[in-house]
Amino acid sequence: QVQLQESGGGLVQAGGSLRLSCAASGSAFSINAMAWYRQAPGKQRELVAFITGTGMTNYGDSVKGRFTISRDNAKNTVYLQMNSLKPEDTAVYYCAAAPFIATIKNGFGSWGQGTQVTVSS
Repeated sequence: QVQLQESGGGLVQAGGSLRLSCAASGSAFSINAMAWYRQAPGKQRELVAFITGTGMTNYGDSVKGRFTISRDNAKNTVYLQMNSLKPEDTAVYYCAAAPFIATIKNGFGSWGQGTQVTVSS
């Protein structure tokens, strides 16, 4: 069973940066695809970014050019570097993992408990 533990959230001023980490336990196959999602109060969960085992990445339109997803396969950890943060980035950020990205996009796979990111104006 895959377990995911997010860290790195917090309070930051607009324009600032944060780096989220997600440490995963599980087989390489079970965490081949990893992603970050976020959910703000009263809004639907949205994809922030995903990365495959081969390093292919994709980003949500609202974070392109500001956020960078990366992974360290030796540490089974995925990161989300968030720069130029805006108040609208305020949300709970969730890490997800599965063999395939489609599994995550369909709402399945393994999910972490989430970490709060708050951006003040």
